Amino acid sequence: MSAPTHTPPPGASAVLVLADGSVFWGRGVGARGEVVGEVCFNTSITGYQEIMTDPSYAGQMITFTFPHIGNVGTNDEDIENAKPVALGCILRQDITEPSNYRAQKHFNDWLAEHGRIGIAGVDTRRLTKRIRTEGAPNGVICHSEDGSFDIEALIAKANDWPGLEGMDLAKDNSCTTGYDWDEALWTREGGYGKVGNAKHHVVAIDYGVKRNILRNLASLDCKVSVVPATTSADEILAMNPDGIFLSNGPGDPAATGEYAVPTIKALIESGKPVFGICLGHQMMALALGAKTMKMDVGHRGANHPVKDTTTGVVEITSQNHGFVVDKDSLPENVEATHFSLFDGSLAGLRLKDKPVFAVQYHPEASPGPHDSHYLFKRFVGLIEDAKA
Repeated sequence: MSAPTHTPPPGASAVLVLADGSVFWGRGVGARGEVVGEVCFNTSITGYQEIMTDPSYAGQMITFTFPHIGNVGTNDEDIENAKPVALGCILRQDITEPSNYRAQKHFNDWLAEHGRIGIAGVDTRRLTKRIRTEGAPNGVICHSEDGSFDIEALIAKANDWPGLEGMDLAKDNSCTTGYDWDEALWTREGGYGKVGNAKHHVVAIDYGVKRNILRNLASLDCKVSVVPATTSADEILAMNPDGIFLSNGPGDPAATGEYAVPTIKALIESGKPVFGICLGHQMMALALGAKTMKMDVGHRGANHPVKDTTTGVVEITSQNHGFVVDKDSLPENVEATHFSLFDGSLAGLRLKDKPVFAVQYHPEASPGPHDSHYLFKRFVGLIEDAKA
């Protein structure tokens, strides 16, 4: 990597500075100001609005490896949270003008409206290669129209940021009070549907849940009661659910597990069906006696092949995680069910003697195919079996 220069090139209105002193100049997009966090990359070619609003990206700035970001604009439907959660974005090219019949707002205006800072004109291939070889770094994006930057101060801020390891971000991204969810999946003809008299009652623990997960559950005739991350097992079981869902979310599972794992243990012991996704998968593993660890790079994209060893089927999945369950730490009563075909890491597990299972990836997402939607049906099937 060539030595960085601290002199802004002509037209630079933003800069990305990494903790190791690397400097990437560019043009500011979205809001003005500065933001510090972990710099990661996502290889998806669609879904930038869903990615920016995914609560699992709390504390992170996203490098989009696909160059054309903004071409479908933004709308009020393609969101996983009421507002963006990712701290900022890093782009190769200027934001594309929207060209889609559903577009309501330019992506740049949407970023600015929500106070999210971005930088365009960055050599994202060089940055991505740096992340792949050296791990996800701390960094700062600074957007200043006058092109005035204190690079040394920005480097110091990047180094002072504590990093995601040991950080509990679920509390800040969970609901503060419980609520019922009845919105079903979207169709081109009718938009989002509504669930009437549901057959099953699922309590979803919100560690930073994505809305489309709740829609998938509702579309399978489930009344969904969403509760805060710190809700106790006694409170959840008092709601008499048919099944319990452990949601995705941001941060270190071991940190969130300080209060979540005892609850999950009690819920598993209740004998009720339990299904976890992403952070929920990781904390279920902790509750069962396994270990988690931080990944150097993580998995973030929409083309990750995963094999379901219970069926032999390979599915193309959407993934977003920087922590992983140590597959060698699973106890005897836990079966590994899914593995990443990229690196062999654990992507799913189930308990051998109870209706309890989880996956690391996001079956609610639509990375092109809908290969993983069967997992929601598998969960509802366990609920129906338990009722029978």
